[in-house]
Amino acid sequence: MHLLDRVRRTIRRHQLLTPETTVVVALSGGSDSVALTHLCNELDRRGECRLVGLAHFNHQLREHAERDETFCVSLAESLGRPVIVDRANVREIAGQERRSIEDAARTARHAALERARLQLGADVVALGHTRDDQAETFLLRLLRGAGPRGLGSMRPRRGHIIRPLLDCRRANLKMYLRERELPYVEDETNDDVSIPRNRVRAELLPFLERRFNPSIVDVLAAESALARDDHEFLESAAEARFRQVAHADGEQWTLALSPLAECPAALRRLIVHRAMTEAAHGRTIRFADVERALGVALGGDPAFDGPAQRVERIGEALVLRGRLAGATGRPEIHRSNLFRYSLSIPGEVHVPEAGCVVSAEVKAPFEPGGVSGRDGVAVVRLDKSSGVLSVRNRRPGDRFRPQGLGGRKKLQDFFVDRKVARDHRDAVPIVVDDHDRIVWVAGHAIDEDFRVTDPAQAVLILRLKGVGGSF
Repeated sequence: MHLLDRVRRTIRRHQLLTPETTVVVALSGGSDSVALTHLCNELDRRGECRLVGLAHFNHQLREHAERDETFCVSLAESLGRPVIVDRANVREIAGQERRSIEDAARTARHAALERARLQLGADVVALGHTRDDQAETFLLRLLRGAGPRGLGSMRPRRGHIIRPLLDCRRANLKMYLRERELPYVEDETNDDVSIPRNRVRAELLPFLERRFNPSIVDVLAAESALARDDHEFLESAAEARFRQVAHADGEQWTLALSPLAECPAALRRLIVHRAMTEAAHGRTIRFADVERALGVALGGDPAFDGPAQRVERIGEALVLRGRLAGATGRPEIHRSNLFRYSLSIPGEVHVPEAGCVVSAEVKAPFEPGGVSGRDGVAVVRLDKSSGVLSVRNRRPGDRFRPQGLGGRKKLQDFFVDRKVARDHRDAVPIVVDDHDRIVWVAGHAIDEDFRVTDPAQAVLILRLKGVGGSF
C-alpha cells in the first residue's frame, strides 16, 4: 500500500481530519516529522485538510539544536508555510521544578505546541509518532509495570493532538524521503543507549525480531490497540457499577462489599481505584494501593493508611476516609457542594454554583506586573497554563503562593486573612492547571508561579464575570 494511502486509512479509521480541519504539524527536523510535513502538505494540495503552518520547539539540550531549528525554518520557507519557533532551557526548568529532563521537556514541548495551535488558529496539532514508537512505548511500559490503560500507549487522537502516522513504519517513512530526495536531520542522541527508549530501540526490539518474531513491531502495536480498547470498555462498565457500589458522604467514601464482590476482578480494581482517587483528591493511586485495599475488603489487614486517606473495613463496607479535612480542623466540604468544570483556551465556562462565568483568552506579549488577579481579571503566563484548565471550588489541603507574599499559604488561611465569609468560601471559583495546581483564586490572587515576568511572554487573560455583569 502506498504510504499516503496508509495515512489516509488511519485518518478515516480514527476520524482525525476532514477537508475543513486546520492542522499544525509539529516539526523537529527528524525523518518522521519531516515525512509527516510533506504528507500533510500533499493532503492539503489535494483538498483533504488545511495545513496552516508548522511548529518547532528548541529544547536547547543538544549540540545541534540550533542547526535543527535553522533546518525547520528553511523547510517551512521552501513549502511556503508559516512556522512558529519556540524555545526554552529545558535543563534549567527541570532543575528549578525538580523534575526529570524528559518530563520537563515533554511538558514544555506540549505547551509550546498548544501556543502555536492557538496562534495559527488551528484545530489540531499533528505529531509524527509511528508504529515503531508505539511498540517501543508498549515495551517500556510493560517493563515498568503497567495495566491496560498504560499499555494502550499513544492514542491516535487525544484532545487537540492527532497522530496520523501510527500505522506507518519508520523505515517506510525514510524510504519515502529518499525516493523524493527530501532532506532531514539526524538526532545524535538517538545513539545514546543510556536512554531507556533508545536501548529498547537499538537492542531489545532487534533481538526480539531476530530471535522470536520478525513482525514483533506489528504484534506489539496491535497489542497496544487491544489494551486501549479493553481499557475503554472496562472503564465504561466500571462507571455503571461504581454508582451501584460506592456512596460519598463528605470526605468519606463507602463501598458496599457484597455488590463489590459480585463484580469481576478487573471491575473491582477499577471501582476501588476510582474511589481511592476521589478520596485522595487526585493524588496518585498505585496498583499496590488498590490491591492492599482489596485485601482489607476480603478480610486481610483491618486497616491501613493509603495516599491521603484511611482505608478500613467496617461491617459489610470498605470505608475510605480522606485524612486532610480532619487534619486541618476545617468543616468538611460536602460532595453535593463540589464543582469542577473544564475551561477551554480560548473559551468560557458558566459556573452556576458561584453564579458567574470564567473566561480565558490568549493575548500577545503583555506588560508584566500590571494585573494582580483581584477585581475580576488575571493576566498569567501562557507557557505555564496552556494545558487543560479547570474551574473548581476549594478542596481540603489546597495551598498556593499568593503573588507578592513570598511563600506558600493554605487557601483556608488566605481566605481568613482576606476576611472571605465562611459561607462564601466554597463558592469562590479557582482556576487550576492539569496538575491541579492553583493558577488563580478568582477575584483574589494569582499564584506566583504563573505571574508574568517578561514583556516578551505571551499571556492568558482570565476574567470573572457575574451572571449580570462583571464582578
